[in-house]
Amino acid sequence: MLSYKETDLTESDLQQMYKTMLISRRLDERMWLLNRAGKLPFVISCQGQEATQVGAAFALDKENDIINPYYRDLALVTHFGMTPEETMLSAFARGADVQSGGRQMPGHFSKKASNIMTQGSAVTTQIPHAVGASYAMKMDGEKRVSLATLGEGSTSQGDFHEGLNFAGVHKLPFICLIENNKYAISVPTHLQYAADKLSDRAIGYGMHGEQVDGNDPIAVYKVMKEARERAINGEGASLIEALSIRLTPHSSDDDDKYRTADELTKNKEDDCLESFKLYLLDENIIDEDWLTEAEAEIKDTVNQATKAAEAAPYAEAEHALKHVYEEVDNG
Repeated sequence: MLSYKETDLTESDLQQMYKTMLISRRLDERMWLLNRAGKLPFVISCQGQEATQVGAAFALDKENDIINPYYRDLALVTHFGMTPEETMLSAFARGADVQSGGRQMPGHFSKKASNIMTQGSAVTTQIPHAVGASYAMKMDGEKRVSLATLGEGSTSQGDFHEGLNFAGVHKLPFICLIENNKYAISVPTHLQYAADKLSDRAIGYGMHGEQVDGNDPIAVYKVMKEARERAINGEGASLIEALSIRLTPHSSDDDDKYRTADELTKNKEDDCLESFKLYLLDENIIDEDWLTEAEAEIKDTVNQATKAAEAAPYAEAEHALKHVYEEVDNG
């Protein structure tokens, strides 16, 4: 793992990064349990990719930058302001869900107050949305960036190529982060693309490209921080590929039989949450008492969020039509 002393991160930053990873993991684990208990219809997991998401999140300015996440980005949106209760309200499809009022599947992140743009169901549509936002930023002379994240499978979609080509031509303040967990549902990377590195595609778009260890939040932070600096300085877009791990099946509806037992065991050994915890312990940034307290605090937060969301009412039936048809006041 990259030494934090090679960055501007403080020990307090590192503690907060770990807590964000931890609460995202515990929320995710709780949703899987609720799904298996028949209380939630669907879960799509961030487990194993928290280091990439937290490293990227801390490198951005959450008060000003805009993010266009994909469905696994629980840790990213948590840092940007999505609360545990809001995550659970979405999972339970309750009326108070800030993302869609309970109408969308979980993982369709959206919260205007936290600079999280609305996500569509069709994969990769967040790329042209994010590029469009960055184009507006450049036209308005703003010193902020637009981030889009996606899995490596989505790089085969036309939206990816069209969006990055536009961003490259116009030198936009845009960052594309590929969270490469090596499987587009069941399709492994060697059947998804022939390039050695997806980040090498940046050359064709005329932008900076870089591959990074997605299990190392400090390394991701450094690369993303540099990408942001280039963007706000008028040096154009960046394509960052973070090599990460998906610890769970693609979703709660996937049997995951396309991966071997040895591969799954190796993934657990390489769990970014565990490796980052050991790093912080070795650096004396945290100790066992700190960990015990953090676990207890987060367990209580998750419990409270779960209880509040499960008790919350569903939306009224007519809410299904809101923002679908024109609303006319005949009064």
